[in-house]
Amino acid sequence: MDWQTVVPKLRDWLRQKVAEAGARGLVLGLSGGIDSAVAAALCKQAFPQHSLGVIMPCYSIPQDEEDARLVAEHLGLETRTVILDPVFTTFLKQLSGEDYSEANKRDLAVANIKPRLRMATLYFFASRLGYLVVGTGNRSEIMIGYFTKYGDGGADLLPLANLLKAEVKELARYLGLPRRIIEKSPSAGLWDGHKDEVELGISYEELDRYLMSGKGSDRVKSIVNELIKRSEHKRCMPPTPPLD
Repeated sequence: MDWQTVVPKLRDWLRQKVAEAGARGLVLGLSGGIDSAVAAALCKQAFPQHSLGVIMPCYSIPQDEEDARLVAEHLGLETRTVILDPVFTTFLKQLSGEDYSEANKRDLAVANIKPRLRMATLYFFASRLGYLVVGTGNRSEIMIGYFTKYGDGGADLLPLANLLKAEVKELARYLGLPRRIIEKSPSAGLWDGHKDEVELGISYEELDRYLMSGKGSDRVKSIVNELIKRSEHKRCMPPTPPLD
């Protein structure tokens, strides 16, 4: 990938979309991961004075918040921090009568509350500031539906949507992002110890190779094809019925 050509195109695309919407800038969630770091770098290039990174711990490991701050300091990006633990606790209690515990932390109905609270938080700042919300999903994740519907999948713009996970890593190196972020093990951070590749059952390397070339073991092909099929609804607008 010729990043000297691609980066200005992505930067100009962000500016164009903001102008078309009559907006003023961009806001995104800073998770401490590589995708949000790359998206943040592009936002900062496009809108040096009108980009905001929001750090939203929600029963998160401290390292993620530290890494998010590292990225913000590296980029000189303005940030806000919203601690969502008490909101999450109250909401879960109202919904189920349960406290957050080891027994339910891997329950996706519970875990997915976190990215949906973060989405609502980002849209609050977007509305107040006249900004657009930038999502951090890459092509690898989007193709297999590895995101929370109306959570981290809820955004106005997806600048990384045509880049595989490996390409995001290459871009991070080109942009000079901190090595610690580039080499960090991928995690959606839904619970302590959560690792993407463990949950998926395949590595991003295997996933990217199959998406790029159609090559892979029978096991990889079976897993990826099933994930693509099951997640189709995440990539489409809700179906509407015919009236004739």
